[in-house]
Amino acid sequence: MADKKTKTVKIKQIGSPIRRPEGQRKILIGLGLNKMHKVVERQDTPEVRGAIAKVPHLVTVVD
Repeated sequence: MADKKTKTVKIKQIGSPIRRPEGQRKILIGLGLNKMHKVVERQDTPEVRGAIAKVPHLVTVVD
């Protein structure tokens, strides 16, 4: 059962996937990002944190 106090993290895309490796493009799509300056909210899990760590030059964590 989902906990009501689940931590979330807001992720903003700050870089373009143009001329980036296919793997980095797939990570952005997996996070739900596909346009510049788009902000999405995801659960704060180790998987999401790992995806953010793979593309730190393309995304930022928003407060």
